Amino acid sequence: MTSRTLYLFGSAAPPVFDVAEVIGEAKSRGWEVRLGLTPTAARWLVSQSTELERLTGGPVRSEYKMPGEEDVWPKAEAILLAPATFNTINEWALGLTSKFVVGVCAEGIGKGIPLVMMPCVNAAYAQHRRLDRSVAELREMGVTVLYGEGGFVPNQPGEKKPYPWDTALAAVEGVTGG
Repeated sequence: MTSRTLYLFGSAAPPVFDVAEVIGEAKSRGWEVRLGLTPTAARWLVSQSTELERLTGGPVRSEYKMPGEEDVWPKAEAILLAPATFNTINEWALGLTSKFVVGVCAEGIGKGIPLVMMPCVNAAYAQHRRLDRSVAELREMGVTVLYGEGGFVPNQPGEKKPYPWDTALAAVEGVTGG
C-alpha cells in the first residue's frame, strides 16, 4: 500500500488523550501521520510527546515554523481536525489563524486539501448560535463536518461518551477515495 500523509490535528478536549491509538489506527489504514495540536492540547500531552514523535516519525507541532525555516513535514493528502473545540471551530470559520492548526486548516481550503472536522462540544456550547453558523460556514467552504447524527452528537456538560474516532477516520477515507 502506498503511504499517504494525513495531518491529524487536535484541540484541547478529552478525546485528544486517545491520539496515540488513533495514530496507530490511521497507520494501519496506510496513512503516514503528522500530529499538530493547539497550544493547550500540546500542554496536555507534553508527557507523551516523545512517544507521539516516535509513532509519527516527525515532530509534534503546535507552533508555526520560523520564516525561512524548512518544513520538515511532507505534503498532506488530507487533514483531520478532531477533536475540534468550540473555540477552534469558531476561529477557523472566522479566519482567525494565530494558532498553527487553525492556520494550516484555513490554508488547506485554498490549497484544495480534503478536510474533515469533528467537533467535541457539550450541549451547553451547542446552544450558542455561533457554533451552527461556524459549522455552516465551514461546510460551505467544502469542509466535511461530522456534526449531528452520523458524526459527533453533543453530550451534556460533564457527561462522558465514547468519541467516534472510527467515524472520523472513515470520513477521511471517503473524502480521499479510500
